[in-house]
Order: sequence, then structure tokens, then C-alpha cells
Amino acid sequence: MRLRNHSAPGAGPSRSAWLALAALPLCLAGCSSAMSVDPAADLVIYNVRVWDGTGAETTPPSVLQIGGGRVLSVSPMPEEGDVRGMADAAGVESLDANTWYVIPGLINTHGHVAGTWIPNAGVEYREYASRELARYARFGVTTVNSLGGEREPAFELRDASWGDGASGRARLLVSGPVVTGANPEEVMVITDRVAAMGPDWIKIRVDDNLGTTTKMTPETYTAVITRARDHGLRVASHLFYQEDARGLLRAGTGMVAHSIRDGPVDEETIALLLETGVCYVPTLTREVSTYAYGERPAFFDDPFLAFDVDSAQVVAVSDPDRQARVRASGAAEAYGRALEIAQGNLALLSRAGVPIAFGTDSGPMGRFQGYFEHMEMELMAEAGLSPAHILRSATGVAADCLGRSDIGTLEPGRRADFIVLRADPLRELANMRAIEGVWVGGERIDGSRRF
Repeated sequence: MRLRNHSAPGAGPSRSAWLALAALPLCLAGCSSAMSVDPAADLVIYNVRVWDGTGAETTPPSVLQIGGGRVLSVSPMPEEGDVRGMADAAGVESLDANTWYVIPGLINTHGHVAGTWIPNAGVEYREYASRELARYARFGVTTVNSLGGEREPAFELRDASWGDGASGRARLLVSGPVVTGANPEEVMVITDRVAAMGPDWIKIRVDDNLGTTTKMTPETYTAVITRARDHGLRVASHLFYQEDARGLLRAGTGMVAHSIRDGPVDEETIALLLETGVCYVPTLTREVSTYAYGERPAFFDDPFLAFDVDSAQVVAVSDPDRQARVRASGAAEAYGRALEIAQGNLALLSRAGVPIAFGTDSGPMGRFQGYFEHMEMELMAEAGLSPAHILRSATGVAADCLGRSDIGTLEPGRRADFIVLRADPLRELANMRAIEGVWVGGERIDGSRRF
């Protein structure tokens, strides 16, 4: 079996991983106490509690075996025998996790990479994007779906991120230039041009920015969605208003890429989301970024941010003139109200069973990659979602929404992208900050340990 192309939905494991799986006597909780080190293993983490992202309960202390960048097995700790000794005898690296916790890496279904890059600023675009992906990973975000504005080097980073080797950064999906245009004929030409670049998604914006710009018409966005479908691509739709959400869902959008923020969602919208199965991406921190910088925000004193922050952005959003403009902006106040509506709608939709896919819109100026993902989880909790629901939205559900069956859970055959935490995140969401380390493709990310 050949490894599928990076952009193919449901890309599966390589031939070597499948052969290893075929030979593996799969052992999950409840089977024999005997265990052995798999011949394909190159890392054994033992005495670890595994929450696998499928919705199953956290395991008792277990053994997680990794090989070729993939999960090989999760099995109970043996009643007899020395796991470290067995690993040493097999020449395999081992790690005693001290009954800590492991969860799949977080998946951001709506982020942005290299959107703040400036030409001639001393760093090339590819390196800038690579640094941002490394920062995402250090915060536990192991896959980013970058929705809009990526340049050709980002496509190269995307390709490299889905190979078998270690890259030291988060995996990447891209949409390329945002498709804009005044009429169906114009946007179909642009959609063809973007599709020729080989993106994972097509991105559109259907928004009037609180009445200050012209919104894409239904005829025009329907033309984009139809043309994208001809290319085998789904459309991620930026929106604000409920009426537009309904129109986009009827037209066949593949993702509601922001919260509905003009009022409570009604039964018609809920029914459309359930009928289509389209994922709803809250991006609550997007609103925070529109009003937070009218003054110095309290989170600038958070050590969790200061430990790993783009200081140039801190300086930029702290400029007194910029702060004055934010304070004087009616948009800042309006978006503050929109956040409350967005949180209320998230609660309504999650209770209704609509698939919620974790996403933040982090990446533009002042939307700090990695840190804003943790803030997003906190805002989701404020809306009433449980830690388990939030983490499912950021792992298994997010992978399903992106059409990927190779990430998002710690099932055998999936890519070994995970976080080791020193405390239980299902007991208290703040424990997501207790990062002992992050692994992407079975390789530890440098600098990922927190405090």
C-alpha cells in the first residue's frame, strides 16, 4: 500500500506501519497482562494514562508504543516484568511517564501562518512560517489548517510536514489566496487559479465588516463553492451573520469558519448544521483580539505567554497611538458584544449535537499562536463546555472535520502527535498548561516543556 498524497482526505499509514500493525497482537485495556516490545517500536512510553481522543475514558497506567512516527499500540502496564528493561534489551528508547497523562496533539482547524511576515525585514518567508509552526507545536498544537494568504513556500512546508521524517514543527494544511470577486464569472477564474496551486481548502469571506464593506453575494459564493467542488475541494467560509450561514450551508460550504455573532442561532440554522454535518468553528479569541489592545491586556503578564512569545507583536500592539485607535473604535465595542453572542451560540449548538471543530483564527497581529489556543479553550469552558467536549473538538472531531483519518486520536496506525501532561486535563482544563513535552511524528519538540 502506498502512502496517500498529503492532501488526500483520510491519508493512511505507510506500508511499513501497516506491516507492523498486521504482526502486532493488539492489546488494549482488559487483555492479558503479558506484553512485549514491538519489533517496529522506536519509543516506549510506560506508566502513562492515555486519553486517546476517541471519546473513550482515560486508561489506567499503560504502555504506549511508537514506531515509524505512528502509534503501534496502547496496552495495560504488565503485572510482572520491567518495561524499561524490556525496552533496553530491545535497544528501544523508553520513557517513564510517572503516571502522567498523554493526549493527542491539538488541531487548529482555523489558524493563519506567516500572515504578519513583512518583506525585507531580515527573515525570509519560509523561515518565518517555519518558526511560527514550531511555536504552535511548543504549545501543543500539532496541526494547523491555515486559512488564507499563504504563499508558495508555505505549500512546500505543508508537503514536508506530512512526510515520515521529523520536522520539529506543527503539521500544516493551506488554502492559499482568499478567493474574492464581484461576480460569479470573476470568482470562478480565481478559484481555478488557486486550485491549480494544490491547496487543501478554498477560503472565502462573506462579511461586510459591520457594514463598512461590500459583502460577497449568494450568487457569487455559490459559484465559488460549485467550482471548488469541481476541483475536489471544500470551501471554508468566513462569516458573521446567521442569514449568511444559512445561505452558505444550503450552497454547500464545507466549513462554518467563525461563530454566528449577530444573534442567537435559531432552529432552522441548527437543523441545517445537523443535516449537512458541516463543522462549526467558534474562533472566540478572534473577538478578543479586536478589543483587548485598547490598553495593556492582563494576559501580557501571564508567564505561559511570556515563556514563548513573538515580542515584536507585543511591541506593535502596545503602541500608544494604536491603543488610542482601538479605544476610539466602535468596532471594538461591537465585537466585544459579539463575543458574548458567540459563546451563547456555542453552548446552544454543542447541546444540539452540532460538530464543533476547534479553531481560533490565531496568527494575524496580536493573535498569539499557541497561546491563543489555550485561551480559546478557556473561553469555550466559560460557554459551558466540559473539558472532555473541548478536547474532543480539538482532537478527534477536528481531524474528522478536516477529513483526516491519520491524526487526531492515539489509535494504532495514527500519526504519533501527542502531548504529555503532568496533570489530568479532564479534571481541570488549566492542566493543559502543565506540558511536559510535545511529540510530532514520534519526535519530541525542542523547548516544549513548560516550567
